[in-house]
Parts: sequence; structure tokens; C-alpha cells
Amino acid sequence: MAKFLIVEARFYAHLNDMLSAGAKAVLEAEGHEVEVLTVPGALEVPGAIALAAESGEYHGFVAIGVVIRGETYHFEIVAGESARAIMALTMDGIPIGNGILTVENEDQAIVRADPAQKDKGGEAAKAALCLLNLSERFA
Repeated sequence: MAKFLIVEARFYAHLNDMLSAGAKAVLEAEGHEVEVLTVPGALEVPGAIALAAESGEYHGFVAIGVVIRGETYHFEIVAGESARAIMALTMDGIPIGNGILTVENEDQAIVRADPAQKDKGGEAAKAALCLLNLSERFA
């Protein structure tokens, strides 16, 4: 049994509830322990994962959040920088499943977040499990 931390950006709470539910379901079905840590937005997710990883308390992480395109360039910054930072942590050997949605509108987010539809939270959890297995294999 491994211990996973879901780090969620709560900016769109109703969407994150669906993403977290999907991620928890996958991890708990595999018999793993799950905790949830909430941060304000997607840009804070990688920093929180980095801090939690230093504790050595967790075996893997799932990043959860939603970034919806608005009228300004802010979408590109948040989407790109959060993904870049998560990838950098992953390249440092931290098993992270990236479930931060980057979408054009709320309708797209609902379809992707809903565990009964595309279940991107569950897919992110599966990615974290895969990376944890690989890290154990190559340790």
C-alpha cells in the first residue's frame, strides 16, 4: 500500500470535486491511502507537491485543477507554467499524475472532470500509479 497526496486547486470547487472523486476512486480501489491538500490555484499546485515530496511522507501525487480560457493572456501563463513545473518535478523522479484541465469553457471541463464521462481525475491517478511502479522498477 502506498500513500498518495491529491493536491487540488480549488478555484472551481464544483469541477474539482468531480476530479478528486475520480482520482480517489482509482487510488482507493487499488488499496492505497489518499490525502487531499487544497491550494488556491493551479500555479500553487507544483510548489505544494515539491514541499510535500520533501517530507518523504508520500509515494506519489495527483495534481488536480481547472484552468478555463478567459479574455486575457493569463490562461496561457497559468496553463503553461503549471504544466511545466509539474513536468520538471516528474523529471526529478517524483511520481505525479497531472489532472489539471486546460479548457475553453465550463462545458468542456464538466465532460472531462465527471467520473461518469471522461474521468480525467481517474486518469491522472492511473498515471501517478504507473510512474510509481516505474520508479520502483528502476530504483
